Amino acid sequence: MRYSASAFGFAFDAVLDVLSSAIVLWRYSNAAAVHSAHREYLACVILGVIFLLSSICIVSKAIHDLSIKLLPEVDDFLFSVSILSGILCSTLAVLKFMLGKVLTSRALITDGFNSLVGGVMGFSILLSAEVFKHNSAVWYLDGSTGVLIGLIIFAYGVKLLIDMVPRVRQTRHYEMFE
Repeated sequence: MRYSASAFGFAFDAVLDVLSSAIVLWRYSNAAAVHSAHREYLACVILGVIFLLSSICIVSKAIHDLSIKLLPEVDDFLFSVSILSGILCSTLAVLKFMLGKVLTSRALITDGFNSLVGGVMGFSILLSAEVFKHNSAVWYLDGSTGVLIGLIIFAYGVKLLIDMVPRVRQTRHYEMFE
């Protein structure tokens, strides 16, 4: 679907997923800092900021598309990529949730949430495309889904910042940060 708000959100979330995975890798990159609470909280704050920025972009694009009544174009390549990405992102999310729970890492669990959002976006593109193919009067489903997913990402980012900024301040002087 060219010009699709969900496809834009999906692509933006893919970039966000790479960034969040890089942040989690940074968080565990120093063997001496594996148990660093400060590093964990700082990684979560960075993820929260990235979530807020990406959600603003996704919601803005979706609202723009809804306001100009942009009709999505169904594309077979994006359709197959959506299936594959939906399955892979959902599987990755489950693995990250399990590993995050074992390691008690909020950053890894947050990365899992981001992968789950990617999986949901992949499947929402499929749903929007199928509904639009059978009923073109429901052209707004794609943009509405983009707004909903953007708002969910925004809410999670705000919650992350509310929870983690005080913790970063508390642990700032207790541990050396590299």
